[in-house]
Amino acid sequence: MRNTWTIARREFAAYFVSPIAYVVAAIFLFILGLFFNFGDLQRQAYYATPADFFSRVTTLSFFIAPALTMRLLAEERRSRTLELLLTAPVRDGELVLGKFLASMGFYLVLIAVGSVYPVILFAFGNPDPRVLFTCYVGILLFGATLLALGTLASSLTQNQILAFFTGFGVLLALMLVGAPARLASPGMGQVLSALSINNHLAEFDLGIVDTRHVVYYLSVTVAALFLATRVLEGRRWSG
Repeated sequence: MRNTWTIARREFAAYFVSPIAYVVAAIFLFILGLFFNFGDLQRQAYYATPADFFSRVTTLSFFIAPALTMRLLAEERRSRTLELLLTAPVRDGELVLGKFLASMGFYLVLIAVGSVYPVILFAFGNPDPRVLFTCYVGILLFGATLLALGTLASSLTQNQILAFFTGFGVLLALMLVGAPARLASPGMGQVLSALSINNHLAEFDLGIVDTRHVVYYLSVTVAALFLATRVLEGRRWSG
């Protein structure tokens, strides 16, 4: 685990010298602020709920997760430093996990800064603390899944832009897979609904943490990181 934490610390620090990270953070916080000022405050913060914050953060996460992860492994391949890492005494799983944890750390920073808006709700309104807690649980699980899938996409190419669109395409496919559920047979409809990444968000903003949703997000996260590790292992043996 020492190698994992070393890589995570290095990559986390790299976010704070990357202009892309600052642009992503600025856009995320700006849009979140616009929604709050022209949505919640216009209809009075008293009537706003943590579910509003939850919905906006998860929607924006679809776009910021691929942006935060697109350079993690793609840039290493482009600059030829990935080969050096693969020949170092670092396991492929440690490298992937370290990169993922760094992106998760920066994501948590964004969520922490954006938490000023729920604080304002408590200052002027009376939101349910339990619902706010479950909303944060959902945000963290959902964000971890998106970032893991973005890390997988970044392992597949050396082009950051291609990594971004690959990651976003995977997320979009997982979001839309549940759309034809009503048109399919009952059994297939249940399968499609279960695969949809956003269908598992429904109950967090109601104050409910269903273990089925937790297991889904954790399973997809682990599977994506495992596949990214296998991609690196393939490059090690082929190179």
